[in-house]
Amino acid sequence: MADTSAGPVGPTGGPATPPKVLPWLVMYTVGRLGIWALLTLILWMLGLDVFSGLLFGLLLSMVVSYFALRFARERLNEALAAWQHRRREAKEDLRTRLSGE
Repeated sequence: MADTSAGPVGPTGGPATPPKVLPWLVMYTVGRLGIWALLTLILWMLGLDVFSGLLFGLLLSMVVSYFALRFARERLNEALAAWQHRRREAKEDLRTRLSGE
């Protein structure tokens, strides 16, 4: 079996450059808030009161965001997985250096 602990491989065969977490996190968060605000505004224009518009806008935005923000969510998951992989490698390296091996 192939060794998968080496991390992701880029198109040139070397280590892949992991995506940055912050831009994808900001894009996903702003997208979710924007969808929620748009749906809430539409519901208010249709005649719902403030609290009901906010609540139903939030519920509807969950469903719409699941489909509309799929690409950003996948890139964010990849970035977080790469970040976790780097942290795990750094932790193992530190343990190895502290043990004196």
